[in-house]
Amino acid sequence: MADGLLFAYTDPGRVPLDEFHDWYDSEHGPARLTVPGITAGYRFRALDEAAPPWLAIYETQAGAVDSPEYQALAPSASAREKKVLADLALLDRRVYEQVSSDGAELERPGPVLMIVSMSVPTALEDDMAAWYAEEHIPMLLAAPGWQRIRRYRLCAGTAPAWLSLHDLASMDVFDTPEYKAAVSTPWRNRMVDSATARDKRVFGFHKSFG
Repeated sequence: MADGLLFAYTDPGRVPLDEFHDWYDSEHGPARLTVPGITAGYRFRALDEAAPPWLAIYETQAGAVDSPEYQALAPSASAREKKVLADLALLDRRVYEQVSSDGAELERPGPVLMIVSMSVPTALEDDMAAWYAEEHIPMLLAAPGWQRIRRYRLCAGTAPAWLSLHDLASMDVFDTPEYKAAVSTPWRNRMVDSATARDKRVFGFHKSFG
């Protein structure tokens, strides 16, 4: 199990899409994989028509994003890197610590990635953890095509405190009776109703690094 996750939403803004992809795929993404402890990276495109339209995640080991090698990336950036970063409409960077992984052992993310970030009052965090472990994760993994669920705790960035990544075989899983049952239990409704912040997104796999 990886120790954590470097997570970045991006919106190209004024950067032409072909230039944005060339920069990310040939320069920005590969540069992060030169850092010891950043073991894999993946890009995703939004399937839900919401903003921002692009996501990158990097699997990390403990201390990777605090290392001198990672900290040296910005000062040593190329002129193109600095220009593209300045022209982006959004770069929302977050760092997470992994707390669990359930389901299949995957060599890379599934074709569809559902992201759910949520905060609840501190007094309810144990109840939320129990809901995930005892009910929500088992019910979701019973849905055909639901491949893997990983949970994370936010360490740096502005976002809800807890993140879950769901690897799916296709969008068809949202039409299964198993999924509909998993998102309609009293315990689930109590957790969602108690959330102080919640965001749900759906992305499609675009590219891997490493």
